[in-house]
Amino acid sequence: MRILVDGDACPVTALIGKIAARHGVGVVFFHSTCHHSSNSDGNVMEKIMVDNVSQAVDMAIINKAEKGDIVVTGDFGLASLVLGKKAYAVSFSGMIFNEGNIDRLLFERHVSGVIRRGGGRTKGPARRSEGDDRNFEKSLDLLISQNMKDI
Repeated sequence: MRILVDGDACPVTALIGKIAARHGVGVVFFHSTCHHSSNSDGNVMEKIMVDNVSQAVDMAIINKAEKGDIVVTGDFGLASLVLGKKAYAVSFSGMIFNEGNIDRLLFERHVSGVIRRGGGRTKGPARRSEGDDRNFEKSLDLLISQNMKDI
């Protein structure tokens, strides 16, 4: 089991490092060349850089993901593909993606895209809060603990 992170615009980098260290789980960050960042907390984590083209990070994650891995992403499409590989997916705010919610999320994304292409406006994501960090930590701890029981 590893934690694979969609690192472009990831707001929980330090938190992932802390949680992974607590559980002894490896972390791989995937970044496009224009979104590269460094860890300020000194944690040693693998980083994979990909070209700055559309979907390059998503494709790299899908190619590396294996059954039981945990993918941290805000991308519903990537989460859907990850679930198809029998891996887990969690959002930056702690929502665990699963077969029960992914179809609805993808449909809502599609409808919002249709509205925007038609000239309409849709509501963006809510401002990040401390509660989002707590929810993320709780969800990632849960996924890691459940996964370790299955090993």
